[in-house]
Amino acid sequence: MIGRYDPSSSNKYGSSINTAYRSTEQGATLIVVLLFLVLITLAGAIAVRQSNTDLKLATSDQINTVLLQSSDSANQKLEMMVNSSPTSVAYKDVVSSAGVFGHFILDDNNKNHEFIYCFNPRTVKYLTKNATVKTPPTPASAGVDASPGGYWNSLNKGVCDYTEAGDYTSARQTVMTQMSVSITPPDPNAERFGHVVLGKEIEDRTSKKFKFDIRASSALPAYSEPKDSVGSCFAKTSIKANTEATKNSLNECMLAAKTPSKMLYEQADVANLSSAKECIPFGRGEQTGCVLAIP
Repeated sequence: MIGRYDPSSSNKYGSSINTAYRSTEQGATLIVVLLFLVLITLAGAIAVRQSNTDLKLATSDQINTVLLQSSDSANQKLEMMVNSSPTSVAYKDVVSSAGVFGHFILDDNNKNHEFIYCFNPRTVKYLTKNATVKTPPTPASAGVDASPGGYWNSLNKGVCDYTEAGDYTSARQTVMTQMSVSITPPDPNAERFGHVVLGKEIEDRTSKKFKFDIRASSALPAYSEPKDSVGSCFAKTSIKANTEATKNSLNECMLAAKTPSKMLYEQADVANLSSAKECIPFGRGEQTGCVLAIP
C-alpha cells in the first residue's frame, strides 16, 4: 500500500507545536520577571532596614554625647566652685555648713547622708534649703529597730521634676541632670593616716581630707517618662547600697522605664590647704616675711 501525504494534516500538526512553544516561552518569561521583582523587593527591604539601623546608631550616638556633656558640665561646675577663691561666694556656698561639701565636712553625724540637687547652670547656689538630703536605711540591731531611711530635717526640695520646665538644663527642655554627693565608704585597705593633711594637727577638723562620691545622672524624659510603679526615677537614691531590697535605684528605674540616661561617676578629694613661708632667723629683729599665707 502506498501512503499519501496530506498537506492539510501536516500544517495542523506544525501549528500545534508552535503554539505550545510560544505558551511555554511566555510562562518562563513571567517566572524570570517575577524572580527579578522578588530580588529587587528584597534588596529594597535590606536597604531600608540598613538605613534604619544606621539612623538608630547615629541617634544613639548623639543621645550619648548630649547626656555625657550634660553630666560632665554639672561635675565641672561643682569642681570650679570648690576650687575658686576662698573669698568668693561660690566657694563659701559649697563649704559652709549648708553647702554640698560643708554638710559632710563640718558634721560627723552627716557622713552617711546623700546630698541631692537638680543641676541648673543658671543657678549658682547648691544649699541644703534647695536640696534633698537622704538618710540611708539601717538594719535592725541590738535594741534598735530597722529604719527604712528618710529625709534629714525633712529636706526634700532637690529632686528633679521632669514636668517642670525650670528643672531642665536649658530652655529647650531636653536634658535633665541630677547630682548626688556622698562620702566614699571607708576602705579597710586604705593608707594609715592618709586622710590627714600634711602640716596640720590631727585633732583639727579642718585638717582632714574627705573623699566624695559624685554621681551626675542625666536623662531625656521626652523619649520615655522616667517613672515606675512607685514613682519618679529621680526621687530614688543613686547609691545601689542604699536601695531597699524591693525597690529600684535611680539607674535601675531608668532602665526599666526605657528612658535614655547616663550616670557619670567620679571621686573627689576635698581638703583645706594652706601655704607658709619658711622662716630663717638671721640675727635679731622681726621677720616680717614669716607669715602664714591663706590661699
